[in-house]
Amino acid sequence: MAVEKESSVLLLFTGGTISMSEDPSTGALRPIDFDRLQEYMPEIKQTGIRVKSVPFLPLIDSSDVDPSAWERMAMLIEENYEDFDGFVVLHGTDTMAYSASALSFMLENLSKPVIFTGAQLPIGMMRSDAKENLLTAIEIASAKENGQPIVPEVCIFFEDTLFRGNRTTKKNAEHFSAFNSYNYPPLAKAGVHIKYFRSSIHYPAAGTKLRVRTHIDQNIAILKLFPGITEHTVNAILQIPGLKAVVLESFGAGNAPRKTWFHNALKDATDRGILIVNKSQCSTGSVEMGRYETSLNLMSAGVMSGYDCTTEAIVTKLMYLLGECDSQDAIKHQLSVSMCGEMTGS
Repeated sequence: MAVEKESSVLLLFTGGTISMSEDPSTGALRPIDFDRLQEYMPEIKQTGIRVKSVPFLPLIDSSDVDPSAWERMAMLIEENYEDFDGFVVLHGTDTMAYSASALSFMLENLSKPVIFTGAQLPIGMMRSDAKENLLTAIEIASAKENGQPIVPEVCIFFEDTLFRGNRTTKKNAEHFSAFNSYNYPPLAKAGVHIKYFRSSIHYPAAGTKLRVRTHIDQNIAILKLFPGITEHTVNAILQIPGLKAVVLESFGAGNAPRKTWFHNALKDATDRGILIVNKSQCSTGSVEMGRYETSLNLMSAGVMSGYDCTTEAIVTKLMYLLGECDSQDAIKHQLSVSMCGEMTGS
């Protein structure tokens, strides 16, 4: 797909491995600025795309990313929305799926590409995957057809694949193919040409205007079940002061122990107004509440289904809804439907 003339992309340079280079005197990795990045990648100027960079100062390791960083990303996109055809976020890989999921909810009515990418090896290293990831992400962010963006979504591009951001999980800490979308097909594949799978891409309703929502409530927890989990452990989490929601990582298709104490602990929590969302520990597949007897106790305790959402998507969706919605009924409704393609549906 040819890039239209005068295309423009804004890089949000947040940090991560892609922003590191090796100090020749010590061998240690150190952050670089965008000017230095361009020295490593003169190809950026050869794309014919106007590329501007906004760095986070100081750069952030992805392990240190928190909701304040998501808000900053969202606000920078809003401030520059009319001036660029698309946006590329350079981000560390460890929490990239969380950030991409969060922005998918925060950027309501998005009609331009927001492409997250990064690298497994620093850009200054000979075998780095940074160049291909960044150059292809820039091309995808600027790609149009009939004057309209081809992929007006928050996405992650890595290795050779474009994924919907809120469907993506980091799967590998060593290979260049670091991410996967287990329950949703890719949006594009990059080879000699970039092939877009338009039937999988979400397009906004005509005439809608971007609305950025940045209220986030962090009072959630993840409770991962395992054989032998104790009543004390479960209660310690469910009794956290100020807790508002829990992601319950269950077995298989959404199953959990049938012990009386476990049901009572969950029922007590939901009676106190704590939202509990059931998420399978399996990478592929969906929660099917009531399919097996071992999930009936969860239903009777007031636990909601997370369907085929990723943990990253449920966590950020809960934070977003708790921050933005006025009532628990509104939150429950939004949890049961797909807001921006994050789940297949109820």
